Amino acid sequence: MTAQLTGQKMFLAGNWVKCDRMIEVRDPQDNSIIDTVPAASAEDMMTCIEEAKEGAKIAASMPVHERMQIINAAADYIEKHTEKYARTITREGSKTIREATKEVARCIQTLRISAEEARRIHGETIPFDQMPGSENRVGYYYRFPIGIIGAITPFNDPLNLVAHKVGPAIASGNAIIVKPATVTPLSALLLAEAFAEAGLPSKVLSVITGYGNEIGDVLVTHPAIRMISFTGGLEAGEEIARKAGLKKLSMELGSNSPVIVLEDADLEDAVESTVSGAFWAAGQNCLGVQRIYVQESIMGAFQQAFVHCTKQYQVGDKQSELTDMGPLISEKEAIRVENMVNEAIGKGAVLLTGGERNGAFYSPTVLTNVPDHCVIAKEEIFGPVVLLYAVADLDSAIQKSNDVDYGLQAGVFTNDVRKAYKAIAKMDVGGIMINDSSDYRIDAMPFGGTKKSGLGREGIKFAIEEMTEQKVVCFKLSSC
Repeated sequence: MTAQLTGQKMFLAGNWVKCDRMIEVRDPQDNSIIDTVPAASAEDMMTCIEEAKEGAKIAASMPVHERMQIINAAADYIEKHTEKYARTITREGSKTIREATKEVARCIQTLRISAEEARRIHGETIPFDQMPGSENRVGYYYRFPIGIIGAITPFNDPLNLVAHKVGPAIASGNAIIVKPATVTPLSALLLAEAFAEAGLPSKVLSVITGYGNEIGDVLVTHPAIRMISFTGGLEAGEEIARKAGLKKLSMELGSNSPVIVLEDADLEDAVESTVSGAFWAAGQNCLGVQRIYVQESIMGAFQQAFVHCTKQYQVGDKQSELTDMGPLISEKEAIRVENMVNEAIGKGAVLLTGGERNGAFYSPTVLTNVPDHCVIAKEEIFGPVVLLYAVADLDSAIQKSNDVDYGLQAGVFTNDVRKAYKAIAKMDVGGIMINDSSDYRIDAMPFGGTKKSGLGREGIKFAIEEMTEQKVVCFKLSSC
């Protein structure tokens, strides 16, 4: 299939703008050029921020019903053009057409929830007379928008993760500037198209395409930006935190997600859930199952079933409805994963299936007996590789699960509610899925982690809390 290059424009403060320099967007499946997008300059970003100052005032003055109407209209537009959005996600990224279609559906839901949460930005009354001498005071607090939000988004969910920043920002009356991943900018531009069609006032939203080292620092360091919402890698997150200065930070920085399977679990369900959780989007998923701790008494049966199910996974053309898994985002990333696997095998790990690379494709891979000192055991793989470990009991599984620097989500398979609650209490993560893999999420729930997995929480209601501040109002009453 030959792509027709249209030469996209970026969305600067409500206007579609060209640049002299362009960036090629390539399909990782065959490295073909899909389209081009502008390579914005630092000056472009400065212009955008100046426009967003006015946009923040416009957004803050929008009544709630207008915010709701615009967000819902954007969702309607995306729903009407679902196939276009899904094909774009598939072409520029790693997802299969089935995975991309699900992402579009989730984006629509994210926006609709954002519209609903706009009406629920509440405050509370404050009993000032709890303090002696304040008997003649009454008041309350309410939440107000913080101003301009800078959003930096990753390649692995190029539409819905952008919506998770844009939807709550607009719902809460803020302006927002999005810098999407350089390799997957087209989906973010399509989201901007939906809001433009929905009648969002100019200057409230910008989607600026370009290289992070040229425009990222301007966005991160500018004092007019009151919050940075970042989803990406740990090193980039730490660099942003060092540079950002006095502003709010919300960060989701990945994980090394564990799943525990105990001997009383439904084995078939555990296998099916963890295989899907490990290899969804070619494993390029912050919630992806990376480490599975299986009780020794069922390890043999679980391993056999897991490897069998993994071997059934269909790897190939992303556009085919029959394909389960496509390529990684680039051949460079596939080589990185290949090197991590080879290092583990060189140190004694046993390869049960997979371990083969063809360009950007890397086969679904299962390892066991992985030494603790291997990089792949401690860091985020972000690829289609899962590690199996036998453990004596729940206590051992919890200890090993916690023995990494990350803590985003975990899964526990058991039919013993006491064991489930023990895991809930003892596991150091932001979310625990009982009888499901770590890869389960709905867009309305609080989402974030502990340790180096990030700061703050996403999930629409909780993102809105991050994107607003409380203002206290107190009336001193005259004596009656």
